[in-house]
Amino acid sequence: MLYHLFTPLVGSCRLCIIFNVFNYITFRSAGAAVTGLLMAFAVGPFVIRRLRAMKVRQVIRAGTPDSHQEKKSTPTMGGVIFLIAGLVPTLLWARLNNRYVWIAVLATAWMGCLGFIDDYLKLKQQREGKKNEGLVERYKLVGQLTLGVALGIALWLSPLSNLPGASTTIPFYKYVLVVPVFAWLYVPWVAFVLTGTSNAVNLTDGLDGLATGLSAIAFATFAIFAYLIGRFDASQYLQIYYLRGSGELTVFCSALLGALIGFLWYNTHPAEVFMGDTGSLALGGALGAVAILLKSEFLLLLVGAVFAAETVSVIVQRSVFKYRRSRHGVDYAKAHRVFLRAPLHHHFELKGWQESQVVVRFWILGVLSALLALSTLKLR
Repeated sequence: MLYHLFTPLVGSCRLCIIFNVFNYITFRSAGAAVTGLLMAFAVGPFVIRRLRAMKVRQVIRAGTPDSHQEKKSTPTMGGVIFLIAGLVPTLLWARLNNRYVWIAVLATAWMGCLGFIDDYLKLKQQREGKKNEGLVERYKLVGQLTLGVALGIALWLSPLSNLPGASTTIPFYKYVLVVPVFAWLYVPWVAFVLTGTSNAVNLTDGLDGLATGLSAIAFATFAIFAYLIGRFDASQYLQIYYLRGSGELTVFCSALLGALIGFLWYNTHPAEVFMGDTGSLALGGALGAVAILLKSEFLLLLVGAVFAAETVSVIVQRSVFKYRRSRHGVDYAKAHRVFLRAPLHHHFELKGWQESQVVVRFWILGVLSALLALSTLKLR
């Protein structure tokens, strides 16, 4: 909004030349990050008070370590804080005639609404004394896949750049564009990436500040990629595909980065509020959408390596357990689990690591993954 408000004034008077700074993505991204941070600080206390007053408390999942029982009184659905503090600055600082921005915003809002419904149903079921499973898994999956299919079809039939809509790139390779033999296969691919990423962040959100910090690292990394991919000179120098207009995603990623840092103030151990599915599904949706829009889905595996490891740990745990149960019985399967508990962060908790140790060490792994992803810009 600010871009459209001030850039037309450039040249209208001698002093108005100062408004030329709004033409620079770097300036608007910095503004979005700072605005997101300040909005999180401003909105956070009010939202937390309201959630406490409404007794919107965390539902402890079955199979969670016993040490987490003390978190029952902590309010959840705090993802509303960074959704407000991330999306409002995006609309304030980004160019509103940019399709990349609107797709990212709508994907985030869709997943956020899906998570909100899930959180609401869990709390409603808890108050009614029912089993608090939230939104039925198949309905949640339908909601995620609906967004993925819609986005896949839209990008396939209406490409945002000069590249084929149904295409992606591979890290470490110069100008290698992967185009499926049958273009329609791109649609299930997008649905898989978007659904998988949203669920991966959701699974990782099990310790104070863990998913928040890892998401901040991921969005900071993709902000850099979006800026470089959206600049013709930088993309030519680095020998990566240029996507005109994609640079505006730098503003989106920066706004969420600032909002997440602000939210981390309240979410760090011991947490005053949890993001809930409202926040985790939204963050996963945003991260997946950005990767898809930048044609960097495979890069997402590097940037979000910790998210991927958490998801794989759950898949392996469940698959091996079911196999051993069918072959040797329940008792044998329980006694021979691959991990002490899944997702992976709970395994290390039961190994004796303190919660803060797990979180900080996983953050370090997240930073190393981000650096590895950034190294692909030169290692080609």
